[in-house]
Amino acid sequence: MDKLIHLGRDTTISNDGATIMKLLEVEHPAAKALVDIAQSQDNEVGDGTTSVVLLAGEFLRNAKDLLEDGVAPQVIIKAYRQACNLAIAKLLAMAKVPSADTPALLKENLLKCAMTSLNSKLISSHGVEWSTEGAVSMTGGEFFGRMAVNAVDALDENMDLSLIGVKKVQGGSLSDSIFVEGVAFKKTFSYAGFEQQPKYFENPKILCLNIELELKAEKDNAEIRLKDPAQYQSIVDAEWEIIYEKLDNCVKSGAQIILSKLAIGDLATQYFADRNLFCAGRVPDEDMKRVCKSTNANVLTTVSKVTPDCLGACGLFEERQIGAERYNLFTQCKNAKSVTIILRGGADQFMDEAERSLHDAIMIVRKGKKQSAVVAGGGAVEMELSKHLREHARTIRGKAQIIMNLYAKALEVIPRCLADNAGFDSIDVMNKLRYMHAKKDEDGSLYGVDIETGGVCDTLAKYVWEPVDMKRNALYAATEAANLILSIDETVRNPKSEQPGDNTPVGGKGGKGTGGRGMAGMMAGRRGVKRLK
Repeated sequence: MDKLIHLGRDTTISNDGATIMKLLEVEHPAAKALVDIAQSQDNEVGDGTTSVVLLAGEFLRNAKDLLEDGVAPQVIIKAYRQACNLAIAKLLAMAKVPSADTPALLKENLLKCAMTSLNSKLISSHGVEWSTEGAVSMTGGEFFGRMAVNAVDALDENMDLSLIGVKKVQGGSLSDSIFVEGVAFKKTFSYAGFEQQPKYFENPKILCLNIELELKAEKDNAEIRLKDPAQYQSIVDAEWEIIYEKLDNCVKSGAQIILSKLAIGDLATQYFADRNLFCAGRVPDEDMKRVCKSTNANVLTTVSKVTPDCLGACGLFEERQIGAERYNLFTQCKNAKSVTIILRGGADQFMDEAERSLHDAIMIVRKGKKQSAVVAGGGAVEMELSKHLREHARTIRGKAQIIMNLYAKALEVIPRCLADNAGFDSIDVMNKLRYMHAKKDEDGSLYGVDIETGGVCDTLAKYVWEPVDMKRNALYAATEAANLILSIDETVRNPKSEQPGDNTPVGGKGGKGTGGRGMAGMMAGRRGVKRLK
C-alpha cells in the first residue's frame, strides 16, 4: 500500500521506504538511525528500503522482551551479530547465477529482476496498451522494466546513473512515456528570431559553449572615463565587433547546432536564424554533460580557435511537441552513452512516484549487471534463513539460543507483511511456508508468498528474483542499526542550552543536565534518571 505524506502545500504519495522516512522529519535521535539505514540502502542498492526498516524494527521489538527480563544488552548484541553472520553465509550459499550465455538472455534475466522490484509499486498495476501495426499490451512493470534494462545497457562500463535523464511532462498516460536513445531536454528560454530557425537536422555538427553570446550593458561591467565624447562611439563599436566576431567564428566552425550553458541573446538568435542554424542558451548543466557524452562534443570557453574534433555529431536532431511542452531531441548518436526517459501521467504525484519506482528498478539492474547472482523473492529467502538459524540454535546453549531464535522469528516479518498487504490470511500463509521449508523429501527452500492466489509457490521458477547484494546489505544494515540502539544506555542533554537566547555553558552557573535512560537502560530498569551539574 502507498502512504500519503502532507507537508504544508506539498503532497507526496509513495511506498518507497527511503522517501517516506526522509519526509517524516523524524527528530528522535534513536529513530534517526532507522532513517539513515533506509537512505544508505537506497544509495547502495536502490531497492529494499522498506525491508531494512521492517527488519530493524522487528529486531528491536524482539529484544525488548529480553531487556525487560534482565538480559544484558551486550549479550543480545553479540548473539545478533553471530546470527547475522550465519544468515549471510547461508544467503551466499543459496545464491544462484542464472544462465546468461548470450546478451539477449542476460537482458531477460535483468528484466525479471527489474519487474520484481516494480511489482510492489503503483505503476505495476497499470496496463499499457497501444496499437501501431498491431495491438500490443503489457503490464506497467514489464513496460518500465524494459526501459530500465535498456537504459543501463546503453551506459558505458562505469554505469554512471547521472547519464540517465528522467523528464516529466504532465498529461497523457503511461503508454505515452518515451524512451530516447540519446538526449532530450525541454526547450530553453528563447528570444525573437527563434521561430525562424530550422528545427530539424540530419547528421548535424554540434558546438557546445560555456560563454555568453549577447551584448552587456556597460554600467554593469566596467567604469569608463572619457575626455572626448567621440571616444564613446569607438568603445561601442568595439563591443559590436567583439560579439560579431564570436558569432562569425561559430558559423565558420561548421556547426549547425550551437548550445551554451549561458545566455544567447536576441542579436545572436537572429544572426543564427538568418544563416539557418539552431541555437539554445541557458542549457542546464546536467543536460549539457549528457549531450557531450552522447555526441562526443567538448564544452568550449572560447570560440577563437574551434577545431573539428571539438564538435559533436548525432544522426538526427529535431524539436518535438510532447504534451504541452517542446523538447529538443538528439538521437541516432554513434556509441550513445546517455539516454533520456520522458514520463507522462495525469498528476504530478503520480509522475514523481513513477520516477522513484523507475530509479529503484534502474539501481537493481545496475547492481545485477555487476553481480548476476540472485535469490528467490517473495519472502522465500527470509523463510529459509529463519529455518537455518532455528536449526543452528539447537546446537548451542545458553541465552544465545533464545536470542538467535528471536532473530530468526524477526526475519519472518517480510513474508508476513507480503501476505497482509496482498489481502490474504498471513497466519495461514506462514503455516504453509513453514511446512514447505521443513520438508525433507522435497526442496522447499524456494517457496515464497504467491500474491496472486494467496498460497505459496516456487518464486524462483516464477521469476521473482532479487539480487543477493540487496538482501545482504539489508541484513547488515538492519542488524547494525538495532545493535547501535541497543548499545545505548544513557541519553545526556542540557535543557538550558535548548532555550533560545541562552548562552550558558554546560556545567556553568545555573546550568543543569538531565540524563534520560536510553532504550536498553529504560527497558532493563537498571539505572534511574540522573541529574548532572
